[in-house]
Amino acid sequence: MATRRPKDQKSYKPAWPGIGLKIDPVLQHEIIGLVLLALAALVLLTLFGVTPGSVTNTLGALLKTLFGWGAYVLPLVAIGISWPFLRRGETNEIKIVWGRVFTAEVLFALLLAFVHLVTPAQNAGVLAESGGGGGYIGWAISALFVSFIGPTGAMIALILLALMTLPIVFGLSTARLYAWSNALAEQSGAPLGPAGDKPAAPPKPKIAKPAPTAPSSTRPAPPSHSAPRVTPPPTPAPAARPVFGTKPPVKNPAAAAQTILTPRNRTRKRTPATPSVDLFERASEVKYGETDANRKARVIEETLANFGIPAKVIEINAGPTITQFGLEPGFVARRGGDGVVRQRKVSVSRIAALQHDLELALAAAPIRIETPVPGRPIVGIEVPNESVSVVALRGILESDSFKKKKTSLKIALGRDVSGASITADLGGMPHLLIAGATGSGKSVCINAIIACLLFDNSPDDLRMIMVDPKRVELVNFNGIPHLLGPVVVNTDEVVACLRWVVREMDNRFTLFAKHKVRNIDAYNEKMNKTDGDNTMPYIVVLIDELADLMLAAPDETEKLLTRLAQMARATGIHMVIATQRPSVDVVTGLIKANFPSRISFAVTSSVDSRVVLDTIGAEKLLGRGDMLYMSSDSSKLLRLQGCFVSDDELARLVHFWREKAITDLRDIAQEPPWKSMGGDGKDDGDETIIQQATELVGQFDRTSISFLQRKLGIGYPRAARLMDELERRGVVGPDEGGGKSRAVSVQGEDVKDFAAEETPKRKN
Repeated sequence: MATRRPKDQKSYKPAWPGIGLKIDPVLQHEIIGLVLLALAALVLLTLFGVTPGSVTNTLGALLKTLFGWGAYVLPLVAIGISWPFLRRGETNEIKIVWGRVFTAEVLFALLLAFVHLVTPAQNAGVLAESGGGGGYIGWAISALFVSFIGPTGAMIALILLALMTLPIVFGLSTARLYAWSNALAEQSGAPLGPAGDKPAAPPKPKIAKPAPTAPSSTRPAPPSHSAPRVTPPPTPAPAARPVFGTKPPVKNPAAAAQTILTPRNRTRKRTPATPSVDLFERASEVKYGETDANRKARVIEETLANFGIPAKVIEINAGPTITQFGLEPGFVARRGGDGVVRQRKVSVSRIAALQHDLELALAAAPIRIETPVPGRPIVGIEVPNESVSVVALRGILESDSFKKKKTSLKIALGRDVSGASITADLGGMPHLLIAGATGSGKSVCINAIIACLLFDNSPDDLRMIMVDPKRVELVNFNGIPHLLGPVVVNTDEVVACLRWVVREMDNRFTLFAKHKVRNIDAYNEKMNKTDGDNTMPYIVVLIDELADLMLAAPDETEKLLTRLAQMARATGIHMVIATQRPSVDVVTGLIKANFPSRISFAVTSSVDSRVVLDTIGAEKLLGRGDMLYMSSDSSKLLRLQGCFVSDDELARLVHFWREKAITDLRDIAQEPPWKSMGGDGKDDGDETIIQQATELVGQFDRTSISFLQRKLGIGYPRAARLMDELERRGVVGPDEGGGKSRAVSVQGEDVKDFAAEETPKRKN
């Protein structure tokens, strides 16, 4: 494979190392193309006798003797080969498929043999010597076939072998032949309507190529012409997947990693190095057929016309999962109260009421109708594609919309209904809520977000906290230097983790006030001007299942999440929370109010859709990455096909950062900074809360765990452990079972004595 580098690239290898002359690779290819073009012109003129000479005559006679009449084809082939070297395009690579080149040579030899075999001549050897037919090469191959299977069998064998090589040389396939046959049937006006009726064919829409710079949230303006416009998704070229060896053992440091509380605890900043995009795979995305899209557009128009609703499809946007048909409602004649007949526009509610009739006519379900498309004077009818293409993460990472974002926390979301790449900034969201049923794509979405963050940020710029109660999704990221601690899998530890994040937020606000800055960007900018080692990293908290946390400690979890969501943006702390049970007791009003950016995958009912998005629509999604995205800066919903990142890609990304940690002598965090804070953020050996509990229960005859929760404002796990400690010290009696409250053994003046002693005796 030859590689073309851009002109502005200054570092390149010398073309001729022995001479020491340096030539830009682009100039090298242009020189090769010009040389091939000049040689082809010279040979072509020589064969026609325009340039007589001793060298040229010998060369022409040799070519005619070897290839016969095929010698005139060789200069034309050389001209075709010189074209890729001379053209200037966006691509920087020239790919040579040697298997296809060898097959083309075999096809050329078979054609020479066939020409020599069918050329009438009394002596095949004399014909080859005179430069006719297929030359000596054609004569040799044809004579070999004739000696084995005779002249007729040789002709049949040569034709069959040539037909076998054609698909390899020209890249033909049954899929392309099927597409060509559909196009011919469309042009010939074959009956496609119901009951064999031939509908009137509207003007053929043009397939518009996607713009180089894809919009992030707004759709393009409607076209001025009346014909529909089909926008197929971009199809990135497939690339070979890099091969990696086995994973090295993770470094086991002698001491626990020192995590960050304030920038003073940070180590020296290393040289920034991010992984290459070659760690991710490319997926060939299938184009949606123009013929099929036009047929469905006519079916939609006919179905609505049968119900007395005139409408016309003026826009077709083909995406990886669904195709959106932009429908313009027509006018109907209505008689007013004064008896005058006037033209009135069709109500969009009448179109929305025909959803099931359209599903029946299109033989596709479920379809989603936007009435109307936000900001557009059209009604959007979203029909599932017959073939769904995978949206590779690499395609979004290489898109212009992703590269143009200069933020550190940019993430790739997927492709919209027109195939355009959609990216977002986690720092501007500032928090993200993800909901959807089991298997709809939540965990894949979280993995894609993590991959984007690890792709653009070093451990000096970003630290992460991962919570995975399911123990199967995020635990594979253990060992990367970005983690503040191992992935949290115990729900009792989550409250302590969140309390530590709240304390870190408070410490950062105190530091900001000391330096008189407003947010983390202003602080880092000020530190870069004075001391670059004291810059502050971003912190991203990822929770894969919120329902388990709300079940274990609902009050503490909701309070901490709400406080972080309200205040943590300025300190560079952001949260990504996912749940598969988007009910009102999990996604409460306080949580939802502080998470303006939300993603909903397929849910089971419209009630769940209203909880997440405040509107219906998520129950009609197709699953497997099909989602609705609500951004914080726009109230409209954007339908996307989410990015897919495989386990192998994530394994290569984790392997890269583990290797990088060993190279930079980084300590992988083995002990989290919140370990000493206990299950709910308070130290298990803290005598203050034990003394408070002792004095509290001493005022009553009986007590319970729920009583301690309400009075002390702690979670159930901490209250249960506190009750066990009080029982061990003899303050309360043993558990009587059946959910009954416990008897208090110490009351009145004895409370202070029991609280002061570490192991008091039980009062008789």
